[in-house]
Amino acid sequence: MSIASLAKISLEADAIALAREIATKTPLPVSSTRSDKIEAAKADAGVFDRFVSENARKLRGLDAPAACIEAVRAAVDLPYAEGVKKERELFFKLLTGNQSKALRHVFFAERAAAKIDDIPADTPVLPIKKVGMLGAGTMGGGITMNFLSAGIPVTIVEREQAALDRGVSIIRKNYENTAKKGRITAEQVEKAMSLLTPTLDFNALADSDLVIEAVFENMDIKRDVFRRLDATIKPGAILASNTSYLNVDEMAAETKRPESVIGLHFFSPANVMKLLEVVRGAKTSPAVLKTSMELARKIGKVAVVSGVCPGFIGNRMLSQRQAQAQALILEGAKPWDVDRVLTQFGFPMGPFQMSDLAGLDIGWSAETSKSESVRDVLCERGRRGQKTGKGFYDYDENRKQSPSPETEAIIADFIAKSGKQQRAVSDQEILERLLYPMVNEGAKILEEKMAQRGSDIDIVWLNGYGWPAYTGGPMFWADTVGLDKIAAALGRYGVEVAPLLKAKAEKGERFN
Repeated sequence: MSIASLAKISLEADAIALAREIATKTPLPVSSTRSDKIEAAKADAGVFDRFVSENARKLRGLDAPAACIEAVRAAVDLPYAEGVKKERELFFKLLTGNQSKALRHVFFAERAAAKIDDIPADTPVLPIKKVGMLGAGTMGGGITMNFLSAGIPVTIVEREQAALDRGVSIIRKNYENTAKKGRITAEQVEKAMSLLTPTLDFNALADSDLVIEAVFENMDIKRDVFRRLDATIKPGAILASNTSYLNVDEMAAETKRPESVIGLHFFSPANVMKLLEVVRGAKTSPAVLKTSMELARKIGKVAVVSGVCPGFIGNRMLSQRQAQAQALILEGAKPWDVDRVLTQFGFPMGPFQMSDLAGLDIGWSAETSKSESVRDVLCERGRRGQKTGKGFYDYDENRKQSPSPETEAIIADFIAKSGKQQRAVSDQEILERLLYPMVNEGAKILEEKMAQRGSDIDIVWLNGYGWPAYTGGPMFWADTVGLDKIAAALGRYGVEVAPLLKAKAEKGERFN
């Protein structure tokens, strides 16, 4: 017999002997007869309601925390046998409920998203030992931090020294703020910053293995950038665009190596948000795509492959929601009611809160504005979002929002000019009008093969847009609602139902 076997026998015998010794000397507590830990709760009838009230925001929409509270309440209020019976009932209700199914779906969907169906397992991964970053603004700086934190050197290029200095300063400040919170050490801050090479010299990018551009979102500018990159960067390097909407294939066409061009759409703030849309161009090589997916994992991102289409997966679906939100307020729904319905569903904020946070004047020009939309008028009046203290909402000095009578009057004026009457819009209609067209667009994305699978769309929305995980994402949620119900409602609202959604609804099928 081996020494390990003898040791195991000795340990087991000693443990049994110790347990018997304790059992003979010390009265063992029996849980079913104890109440010393719950006396305070028995004497305070309001303890549970207070806890729910104090944690309402964190608990909103979640089944499991509510069940936990009920289980503890049962332990306090009921005899032991009845309490454990109640706990078992609560547990099995959770186990078989939609939220449990949704969260299990999310777990497997995230792993499935990393798999690319048509790429052979033996496809090589290209070495990425040095990254070039074109642009040191908000996105460029945030993207850079991902690579520095992973130990990958970055050369960051700007056109002007002031912009470069500002970008590097913000990167350092972000790291130092993280260190103050105890999440990293001062040594790690300096290590990351030591990997950064800031410069005004475009040619300094020449020996990079991967270059990502984060310049202004304008196709003419992007084309020019890719022509310059193609002429400057070494052969075999990957050329990537951080575009959130524009056509990657048009950028690739400006190069002599379209197979090396890919879209890497990071979400803001890029050093925090987990999602990375990896946009596969028509000529992107399997090796470049696989390398990008592997690199995403290395820098801590959840990557989803998208085809080339306006807005890719996430923003393409978002545009449908935004269009419906604008239509709703011109029919009688208030912006704050639209936002409330979405936050009650589980989103961190609604479309008008999001617009105010981003700034209403993004893409708006005072010189060309003609008061043609509610946003135009808001911007013309200096209501450009949180940064000006007023947008769709009014904001106090702490940026706390409140409904704006001025915004309400502007909207009422637009409705009057349209010749229509304001009407009461129910919360259910708001929810359906906002979310059902997104599902419909998701069906079109699948039909066009812009996404590999329905669960990939779910992962985009869970990690990039704050869709509540306990619903599983838009396509999983649609399955739980019923595709036939969604198709019928879209028809009532005058939305053309996507052929794939219509077919699945008629056959009683699901997306997942």
